[in-house]
Amino acid sequence: MDRRAFLRLLGGIGTAAMASAQPRTSGKPNILFILVDDLGASDLACYGADLHETPNLDRLASESVKFTNAYAAASICTPSRASILTGKCPARLHMTVWREETLRDPLPSRKLIPPRAVSDLPLTEVTLAETLRANGYRTAHIGKWHLGDAAHYPEQQGFDMNVGGTLWGAPQTYYYPWRGDKRYGGESRYVPGLGYSKPGDYLPDRLTDEALTFLDRAAGQPFFLNLWFYTVHTPVEGKPGLVAHFQQKVREGMHHKNPSYAAMVRSMDENVGRLLQRLEENGQASNTIVVFTSDNGGFINQHEGAVVTSNAPWRSGKGSLYEGGIRVPLLVRIPGRPGRICETPIVSFDLYPTLAEVTGSAIPATQKAAMDGVSFAGILRNPDASMPERPLYFHFPHYYTTTTPASAVIEGKWKLIEYFEDGRLELYDLRDDPYERRDLVSREPERARRMRQQLADWRDSVGAQMPTPNPHVAPAPRQR
Repeated sequence: MDRRAFLRLLGGIGTAAMASAQPRTSGKPNILFILVDDLGASDLACYGADLHETPNLDRLASESVKFTNAYAAASICTPSRASILTGKCPARLHMTVWREETLRDPLPSRKLIPPRAVSDLPLTEVTLAETLRANGYRTAHIGKWHLGDAAHYPEQQGFDMNVGGTLWGAPQTYYYPWRGDKRYGGESRYVPGLGYSKPGDYLPDRLTDEALTFLDRAAGQPFFLNLWFYTVHTPVEGKPGLVAHFQQKVREGMHHKNPSYAAMVRSMDENVGRLLQRLEENGQASNTIVVFTSDNGGFINQHEGAVVTSNAPWRSGKGSLYEGGIRVPLLVRIPGRPGRICETPIVSFDLYPTLAEVTGSAIPATQKAAMDGVSFAGILRNPDASMPERPLYFHFPHYYTTTTPASAVIEGKWKLIEYFEDGRLELYDLRDDPYERRDLVSREPERARRMRQQLADWRDSVGAQMPTPNPHVAPAPRQR
């Protein structure tokens, strides 16, 4: 039976939702999935931000399972998004860098030539949206997509509707009409599907307007609303009134010092508050699972002369395999369950099997067999539950402003990073040194060698693509 036939059959059969996931209601639980672009692990007040104000998310955190060791599957946007929708690690998908970069030729001056990564999420993947739709869910994608060209847009990947999702990773501007060619090498970009907008409209507000309309019309059928904000990705454009407010708040010694970025975070938080309020007003909150997370660590480079954000106390940021590049906030609110903190490590590809389990949605066997994600539904239901310890792997065989090509593995308290230009290894004890300040390779050479072999074996097992030497650049001496 082919994939499409299987999905039709599964949709006809349906499955019962798990009663434990919805203790106060009957029927299948709704899902509101909010993904913020480039939001760092310490960008929310409830995760330690010192300038940013996020009262709505702070309240959501108090009502949710707040994960303090959550990771994106990649340090860059497109691969993490692919992992969420497929339950697979980016290396297995060969989607290891953002889409625009897959189409560019490598720079001739670099020591390594990155592999040619996959540009479009293959239609052969059975996405989370397809699995939920086959179980009777109405599915909607609103906001950033960045997972393929028009032949691979959300409508081709299990979503009944798509507002704002295109092949691009960022808008020209966050203000109406959201189009132009001043950025991104003269390429003209736009955000479709936002009719009846007017001058002065702000993109996060308008995307939320569309999400609210969907919530109002979703009565009578369980829904999966996939709201992937473009914000807080560059361009850094906050509302002027909020920018002025945060300019007055900046103090010496703060980690966060960009009032325009703080204003973007605040607007995002306000829109999350609008969504949560509408769920209450519509009587949907008691039967809606809310997921809030980010696709990678915060962008720590400059934009228009100002550093965008800080992931402190975590090291580095977007692109890097240090903790600041891959740690993200993760909140999951289950109706009727009290809020609490969970230290269990979770990766973005775990969300697919988890949401499938709590909604009683059967994942096709061929998709499930190749999944790297593990359901943490038991943790959501039971505060005393745990997951078996497992190694976590990350692979970024590309260049970015914060890193050269590298892979990493976390096993228990130990983390190893391998850099491919010269074979350099770095080893950290995340329990005693969570901020990665002390490289222990010289003190633990045998452990480092064993973990390097473990990392190589994993790359072989998932068919990870590797960079190759640039024949026009002399190789660097390989470190032992």
